[in-house]
Amino acid sequence: MSVATPESPQSSPFTTGRPRLRIGQLAIDQLTFEDAVSEIGRLVDAHQGGYVFTANVDHVVLAEDNTQFREAYSRATISVVDGMPIVWASKAMDVTLPERIAGSDLILPLMQLGSERKWRVFLLGAGPGVAEKVAKVVGEKYGVEVVGWDSPMVRTDAGNAQNDPIVAKIREKDPHLLFVALGSPKQEVWISQVSAKLGPTVAIGVGAGFDFIAGTAKRAPAWISKAGFEWLYRLVNEPKRLWRRYILNDSRFATILLREFWKKTGG
Repeated sequence: MSVATPESPQSSPFTTGRPRLRIGQLAIDQLTFEDAVSEIGRLVDAHQGGYVFTANVDHVVLAEDNTQFREAYSRATISVVDGMPIVWASKAMDVTLPERIAGSDLILPLMQLGSERKWRVFLLGAGPGVAEKVAKVVGEKYGVEVVGWDSPMVRTDAGNAQNDPIVAKIREKDPHLLFVALGSPKQEVWISQVSAKLGPTVAIGVGAGFDFIAGTAKRAPAWISKAGFEWLYRLVNEPKRLWRRYILNDSRFATILLREFWKKTGG
């Protein structure tokens, strides 16, 4: 299997010197949770823009057929692992990923860091009123400056002008960090499409992270997440919405892994 070295073209454009694991069509940085928070903080403080994705099993599968999604990932400044099956699989590959780094778990540590460094934060996505509730929670708990929130209808059609007012609203507030909770693949594709228009703002996709903080969705207990069964917990709680993703789509992950191991062994 082809795994990038720090000097190769597949190396992270920002986390220089760190190896990346190539799994399927995605490249993932070898970072601990603490490293990830530190690297994102360094990226925000660099005032050069960029964006952060958190790769899970569903993303690996989506990248096989979704060209927009795959290309969005290829331009990510930082890509971390948000899936225990990928962490486990990496143990048999050339680049080992030390631990799972869920996007939803990054939100609060980054809010705390943002409070310390006087960052301005913008929240985008989730259902009506959810981002506003999150803004209140993190403002009271950490004192971070949330300069805006919105839950607009977002489109990812090529050349769609509907997103211009959304981007303009964000730029007007000039946030250091933009949390985007639109779900995959929409949030990754949208972030990639608008990143160049966001100036120095760093964007990070957080999936259902707002809902977990606001209490509008159930988060698996920590022991279930560590055991790698958060997907099953979510499936039991939201079967109608998630059965196709977890039962049908993500079953392809095993096939992708077999292909990668076959490449590695020279098959």
